[in-house]
Formats: sequence, C-alpha cells, structure tokens
Amino acid sequence: MTTLSELNGCDAATFTDRLRGIYEHSPWIPERAAAQRPFANATALKLALQAVVSAASPDEQLGLIRAHPELAGKAAVSGQLTAESTNEQAKSGLHLCSAEEFATLHKLNADYNDKFGFPFILAVKGPDGQGLTRRAIIATFTRRLKNQRADEIAECLRQIKRIAELRLNDLLGITLDFGPTIMQWCETIGAWSDTDNSANADFDLTCAYMTPAHRKTAAQLMDWMREAGMDTRIDDVGNVVGVYCSDAPGAKTLMTGSHYDTVRNGGKYDGRLGILLPIAIVRYLHQRGEKLPFHFEIVGFAEEEGVRFKSTFLGSNAVTGRFDLSLLDQTDADGITMRGALLAAGHDVTRIPAIARDPAQLLGFVEVHIEQGPVLLEHDLALGVVTAIAGSSRYLVELTGLASHAGTTPMNMRKDAAAAAAEIVLLVERRCAQGASLVGTVGQLQVPGGSVNVIPGACKLSLDIRAADDAVRLAAVKDVLDGITAICARRQVEVSMQQIVDAAAAPCAPRLMQQFGAAIERAGLPRFDLLSGAGHDAMAMAAITDVAMLFTRCGNGGISHNPLETMTADDADIAAHVLLDFLRSYA
Repeated sequence: MTTLSELNGCDAATFTDRLRGIYEHSPWIPERAAAQRPFANATALKLALQAVVSAASPDEQLGLIRAHPELAGKAAVSGQLTAESTNEQAKSGLHLCSAEEFATLHKLNADYNDKFGFPFILAVKGPDGQGLTRRAIIATFTRRLKNQRADEIAECLRQIKRIAELRLNDLLGITLDFGPTIMQWCETIGAWSDTDNSANADFDLTCAYMTPAHRKTAAQLMDWMREAGMDTRIDDVGNVVGVYCSDAPGAKTLMTGSHYDTVRNGGKYDGRLGILLPIAIVRYLHQRGEKLPFHFEIVGFAEEEGVRFKSTFLGSNAVTGRFDLSLLDQTDADGITMRGALLAAGHDVTRIPAIARDPAQLLGFVEVHIEQGPVLLEHDLALGVVTAIAGSSRYLVELTGLASHAGTTPMNMRKDAAAAAAEIVLLVERRCAQGASLVGTVGQLQVPGGSVNVIPGACKLSLDIRAADDAVRLAAVKDVLDGITAICARRQVEVSMQQIVDAAAAPCAPRLMQQFGAAIERAGLPRFDLLSGAGHDAMAMAAITDVAMLFTRCGNGGISHNPLETMTADDADIAAHVLLDFLRSYA
C-alpha cells in the first residue's frame, strides 16, 4: 500500500511510476499532476489527476479512451489485460460470461467501435464499488450505443475518472466511512415498491403516500434511526422523526431530512439520500459517544411528490403548520380519500395541526439531495451549494372539443382537443425559452378513450412553470394561461384549468451557505454554487426557518425521477463528511 505522504515526498519520476496503473497505459497524467504537490488529502489528488484529463487535447483524450480494453474482448480472452483491468472485469463476472452473453458483448463491442471509433468504457465496479451485474453492463452498453459521438466521448472520460478514483482508493487503502452503508440502505428500501416486480425484469420503484410499501419504508427508517441512538416516532401525517438529543442546557434544534415517497417508476436516491446520509452520521457520532451542542432532528417527510393525491409537500407542510386539512377529502384513482388512507394506517388526522414546530426553537433546516441534473457532473464536482430553489406553478388543464368521425369531418369544421393541446405544448416551449432560469414543461398529455378514427373530443395535460425569480415565473404563467384561452377560443374548444401548486422561490440563507462552502473546501473540493430547478422540502421549511441545501452529483447524464438515477458511494461518503464537518463547526 502507498501513502499520500510518500506520494507527496518522492521525486516526480517515482510519483509517476507509483500512479502508473491509475489511468490505463497513460503515465502522462500523473506526470503532469506531479508539479501540484503536496496534496492536502486524497480528494485533492483525485481532482488534480482529473483536471489533467479535462485539460488534455482532444487527441490526447481519444488516446486515453483507446488505451482501454474492450469489455470481455480479445485482450481479456488472451489474458493481456493490465492487473487492474483484470480485477475490475472479474469483479463483475465478465470472465464467467455464458456463450450467449459473450456473443452479445462481442456484437456490442463491434457495433460501438464501428459507430464511435473507440472502445466502450464503463466503470464495471459500479456506483458502490462492488461490481455491476453482467445484465446491467449489457443494458448500459445497449443504451449508450444510441448516443451521439460527442456525448459518448464525454461519458467515456467520466467513466475513466471513476475507474481511476476506485483504483486510487485501492492503492492508498482508502476505506469509506459512510458511503457503502448509505448505498446499501438505499438498495434495501429501494426494493419495496407499490408495483409487483416479482415477474418484472425491469424494476419499477413506486412508493406513494400511505401504501404498504410506503409504510414498510417508514418502519425501516425508524428502526435505523433508533439503532443509531435517536429518539424516534412516526407522526400523524406519516413523517418519520428521529432526534439525536444534546446534553447542552436550553439547546435548540437543527433540522435536516428529505422525503421517502417516490414518483412513479422513480430512482433510489431522490429524497431518500437526505434521510439516510444524516442517519449514518448520527450512528457514527453515537458510536463514539459524541454529542452536538444542539438537538439534531432528522425528518423523513412522508410525502413530497404528490403522486397519489395530487397534493405535494404534505409532510413538510405539516411541520411548518401549513397543512391544508381540506386535502383530507382528496381521493386517489381508486376513490380512497386521504383521510381514509391515514385512518387505515392508524393515524389520527385530528392531531395533524399539533405536528407544527415552534420556529423559535429552530436553528435552521439543511437538506442533502442529489442534484437531479447534469451541472455538477459536467464540472467534475461531487458537491455543490444551492443558492435558491426555483418557484413553481403547476396546473391541470382539461380541454373539451367535439369527438367526430375522422374521415367525414372537414379540417375547417373540427373542434380537435388534441390539436389544441399540441399548440399549447409549443406555446409553453416558446414562452419559457425567454427568461433566465425559466423552464416550462407539459409532462402529462392524455387523450381519454382515444381512437385511431375519431377526432379527439377531450384532452388532459399538465403544466409546470418554474423560475428562480418569482416575477419572471408569474409573468410567464400569465402569458401561457392567456395564450391557452386564446388558442381554445379560436379552435372552439372549452378549457378548464386547476392550479395544484403555487410555490414561491426559496433563497437559501447566506450564513448556512457559507458554512457549507467552508466545509466543502476543508474536504479538498472547490466551493461551487448552483440553483435548484427542482422543488424540495426545504422550500416549505423556508416558511419557518433559514434553509440551505447541499447537492451531490448524479450520474447517467444527471437523470432523475427515473430508474437510471444513480450516484456513487464515494460521492455519498464525501457528502457525509462535509455534513459532519458542518455540524461540528456549526456557528
């Protein structure tokens, strides 16, 4: 095993030689990084090596990609891989491929090389370092074969940096304190879904409010909190609450947490990371008998996504005292009321108002969350400090035209609801391209009872408009709603619009941002600030206390609300260390 101290103290030639196997057949990378010594920690060393790759010429980057072997390719079969590559491919069982798997990989390798001119690169040890399955490797290979060449060059370089990170961990004997536990916990509760996946090879994770999977997840979160040394309870809206109590007289409370419900067919880390990561930290503190000078409260918010009852932020709104009791009469797709679902789960809805916290007893609320976007990924950064959470306006729009025969109704006599919807989609796209940080989306579009030979008489669509500046957002909303009215009047289609979300933008508290930024820099990373375009429980919590958010990098192009959502154990680990430092240094 090599130590960082040895790498910092040796001559440049020895430094290069010690790191020769980190980047495949490319000693020029450590050679160029040697001048930046001494490195304060392993993170700084990793970043320096990655920076060399990013600053290299396009030809050098292509050469680096081409220096890597194919997966289960000729070099593997003939035993000509480097020791590092041999170990990595074996970790995923690529040396145990069936004849069918080998033939599939052989064809994928050939097709990929023909299309892109370089080999497919994948960190086969995977997000947790334990190795991807052959099935997962083939699925990723197949998906990425559809990409454009420039996108694949960028993704290959990211995968090479991940491979190098794992190799450097092995070389330096780095053991992650928190990452593996957090990833395993995400896997455990990520296996419980509202959908029956027993016969479904493509797993669908859906965990909606007060379903059996949701209640099972809540019970598991409470168990982990209790085992970590926390006082625990599940409140009457379904929030899972754990408090790591301070011994300090008159101590106030610093809150953290996120949501444990998911969207339909969602990912394993959205929301849940922000609950599990702080639980891992509390367990670490408790095992050492270390107390904080404040109570540290973790809340697994029961509902943020609005999937079952079309009402978002139920958990955090209850904590802020802003839960709308009229929502209890909302029904799901099966006609079950929210009140009925809560009563069936053993909750007392009359006690929901009592969940509200006293703002005078709070120091603030901080939330760790995956970015759900590509910004950190594109900057090769594990973490970022959120500056503000964009405000959001959401509507459900129903259009009613006239269903009639597709063959006998002239084009100029139609009252086509779907055609009106199509024009509305383009209106949203056009208007929301006109403002800074402004985005607009029609994410749901349905033609109920549609038929191939019938002009659509009805159409339902969703509307979601967001911006960091509320004035910008509201101006866009007005223009879009006015435009919808005009489109429908011209097409003789009736319209009804129901607003389901009106959330103001939530700026993060500068004092908390500064403390997060300082902790990030002490961890060996540069501070990087970014806006959150997605809504989070911190938005609701901003009504009663200062808030801040720490973002972690997403893989697979930054995709979220999708089974492809991913992150790494290393990123989870460094985020946990940053939050732990933040807690210990909190002022």
